[in-house]
Amino acid sequence: MTEKLFYRDSCIREFDAHVLSCGKKGGFYQVVLDRTAFFPEGGGQSADTGAIFFEGGSVKVLDVQETEGTVVHYTDGEVPQGAAVKGELDFEERFSKMQQHTGEHIISGLVNQYFGYRNVGFHLGKEAVTMDYDGTLTEDDLRKIEAEANHAVAENIPVKVLYPTREELESITYRSKIEIEGQIRIVQIPGYDSCACCAPHVKETGSIGLIKITGAIHYKGGMRVSMLCGFRALADYNRKEANVQKISTLLSVKQEDTAEAVNRLLEEISGCKEKIKRLQLQYVEGCLEAAGREQDQKKDTALLLFEDELDPAAMRNFVNGAMKLTEGICGAFVGNDRKGYRYVLGTSGRDILAAGRELNQVFAGKGGGRPPMIQGSLTRNKEDIEKFIRCWGKVE
Repeated sequence: MTEKLFYRDSCIREFDAHVLSCGKKGGFYQVVLDRTAFFPEGGGQSADTGAIFFEGGSVKVLDVQETEGTVVHYTDGEVPQGAAVKGELDFEERFSKMQQHTGEHIISGLVNQYFGYRNVGFHLGKEAVTMDYDGTLTEDDLRKIEAEANHAVAENIPVKVLYPTREELESITYRSKIEIEGQIRIVQIPGYDSCACCAPHVKETGSIGLIKITGAIHYKGGMRVSMLCGFRALADYNRKEANVQKISTLLSVKQEDTAEAVNRLLEEISGCKEKIKRLQLQYVEGCLEAAGREQDQKKDTALLLFEDELDPAAMRNFVNGAMKLTEGICGAFVGNDRKGYRYVLGTSGRDILAAGRELNQVFAGKGGGRPPMIQGSLTRNKEDIEKFIRCWGKVE
């Protein structure tokens, strides 16, 4: 069995060891050391990464797994069996994970204390940190938990690790997501949490830094809560601050007034959209009036409208109105010769499905619908499209 230095001291950055074995499997080498500070994946936390140095070279540690007490390091190169080596953790990554994991203990302990909910899922990735609870929490509940959690940070409470006997365990209250066989490791933050956990944690709660709940959604009858701690929380704050600063500059308002300014802008946009709809309706009515005057003596010719921009409702309005003026094919085309056109076609006197199939075949288009109206898109120049449609619009 591998001696697990990460349980002796969670802040070990470097260590000396000897190589017990090294074999290749797939595209990686599996290295077993007599002792290691690399934490293997477990408890919802991903494995440590770093490097192993030996005389004449080094390899990267890409993953670490544990099997029956033996810790296996997955590396990108071979390490001589029996060699004396030095392991070096990516401690910035390790410390970040310890901040997140210890912060999760405090949040989950408080959720359990105040609401009786259990943590039934935990994920600690390189960016996201989520906790799943078997009950729902309001925004006020989450803010209360967040405030209490940051009080725990300010108190700088020593984080305790216990290895109780079976007899001692009977007198200890603790949380656990699964049934554990063998020696149970209890991580305690007095006044806030007591939980069975195999992962490394910071030594005092002050090392967690800021605890920030960043989101929550309803999930499987309970709640999935997102959280960031320490330097990850600082990086998240910096990103959001930069976004707010950019928005405030674009809208020429103070940062604290950006939400109100965005609401005003959305109202203005909504008003503009309604105005555009009314103007398009008036425009379509004008086009139909002009077409009606031209169609007095021609009841079977095509009526077509080509525009760079027109919303779908206006396109349908034109086609519906045009079908009252002619038995030929009526169509609204929006776009240009370079990018192609969206179309709506209709007719009261011709086979619109047959026309649509041939239109799409000739002009590499796609679309469909049910009589008397179809819609789709195609690519070709306006002149060729008009010629095709007007031929179909004639009575044979």
